[in-house]
Amino acid sequence: MTEVVVHIYDVTNSGSDKTNNTIVQINKFFKDGIGLGGIFHSAVQVYGDDEWSFGFCEQGTGVFSCPAGKNPMYTYRECIVLGTTNHQIFEVNQILRELSREWPGHSYDLLAKNCNHFCDEFCERLGVQKLPGWVNRFAHAGDAAVEIAGTTAFRLRQAKTEIVTASKVAYRFFAGVASNNSVAPDSPNSSRGTPRFQANWFKNFITTGAKPSSSSDLESHSEEVLRQQKHHGTETPLRQNSRQDS
Repeated sequence: MTEVVVHIYDVTNSGSDKTNNTIVQINKFFKDGIGLGGIFHSAVQVYGDDEWSFGFCEQGTGVFSCPAGKNPMYTYRECIVLGTTNHQIFEVNQILRELSREWPGHSYDLLAKNCNHFCDEFCERLGVQKLPGWVNRFAHAGDAAVEIAGTTAFRLRQAKTEIVTASKVAYRFFAGVASNNSVAPDSPNSSRGTPRFQANWFKNFITTGAKPSSSSDLESHSEEVLRQQKHHGTETPLRQNSRQDS
C-alpha cells in the first residue's frame, strides 16, 4: 500500500506574463478568496518520485510523467493526499499502460477531457477519492454550459419540426373542409386550393403561431362546417373527412 498524492498547479503556460498573472489572480480570488475554483493543472503521484498527468500531442499517448511538483510549464500551488491504494506497483504500472492506450494526445479537450479528468480516472482505478471539486469546477461549468446550449439547440430544431408537421396536417384538414364546401370556381375563396394560397397560409401560420383551440371553439367550428355542408348538399361527416386527410 502507498499514498496517492495529487499535485496542483496554476495554469501559467500561456506565453504571456500578463495573461499568466491574470490567471494567478483569478485563482487567488475564486479559490483562495471564495473557495469556488480556478484554472488548474493536476498530476497524480503514486509509487516513486514522478507524477502522472495528461496533455495534448498530435501523435501517441497524452499520458506523461515528470518529477513530482516540478512541472516546468506551470506554477506549483499545493499537494493533497487523496488516500491509500491497495494496488501493488506492478498493478499500478498495468493501469498506466491501459490509460496510455485509452488517452491519446489528440483526444485532449479543455472542457471534456483534460488533465483533471485524467487524474479523476486514474484515482478511481487506484481506489482512492477523486480530486476536490474546486480543481476542475471551471471545466465542469463550461462543459455543462456547452451541453445546455446543445440541448437547447436540439429542442429548438425539434420544436420547429413539430410545428411544420402540425401545420401540414392542419392545412390538409382545412383544405379538405374547403373542398367539401363545393366553392364555385369564380368565388374569391376558390384560390384556397392553389399553391399560392398554400404558401401564404403556411407563412401566416408560422409567423403568427398556432394556439390550441378550446373545446368550445372546436364545437363552434364543427357546427359551422356542418351547416355549410348542408347548405351545399354535402353532408360528409367532419370526423371522416379529417381521418382521410391526415
